[in-house]
Amino acid sequence: MQTTLSYALHTPRLIVRMIEESDLPDLYQVFSDEAVTRFLPYITWTDTLAAHSWYQRVKEMAAQAAAMQCVIVDKESNKVIGACLLFRFDTECERCELGYALAQPYWRGGYMAEALRALLTHAFGEMAINRVEAEVDPRNPASAQLLRKLGFTQEGLLRQRWKFKGEIKDTWMFGLLRDEWQAAKGAN
Repeated sequence: MQTTLSYALHTPRLIVRMIEESDLPDLYQVFSDEAVTRFLPYITWTDTLAAHSWYQRVKEMAAQAAAMQCVIVDKESNKVIGACLLFRFDTECERCELGYALAQPYWRGGYMAEALRALLTHAFGEMAINRVEAEVDPRNPASAQLLRKLGFTQEGLLRQRWKFKGEIKDTWMFGLLRDEWQAAKGAN
């Protein structure tokens, strides 16, 4: 299973590509916003040290084929406006998890759906993934709505699944299968 993106994915408005260290200033604008990181399992960035520490973890995970961290670039401004990743690869079961975050000014504009469609097409195609999972905090209905729009099925509630930021949190589990993705693409 390939766990890197060897070329950029292009959509009408966006480019989805592997992260580079030069993306950190733009990503800082995304991950230093508490509204963006509210439901994410890591801290809101308060300085560039946090950004560089995160980047080093991402690079280590990529080197171990444990994650594929991408950025979302707005073609018009050439600015990084968000991030998306595939991680926790299980090669034997052909599955992985999906994560994403978008700068607040781009919310409700269809940008994340556009980026994730490209990433999921790549995952189910060239990467030969059979199942993509995503977890959503039940207090984040916009994220759950996005996943449903992309064809994910809400498969259940995992009670008190995580503890981070001083809270014990429930999570909704979503799943999407390759044959469901291909059937939906064929219907469009």
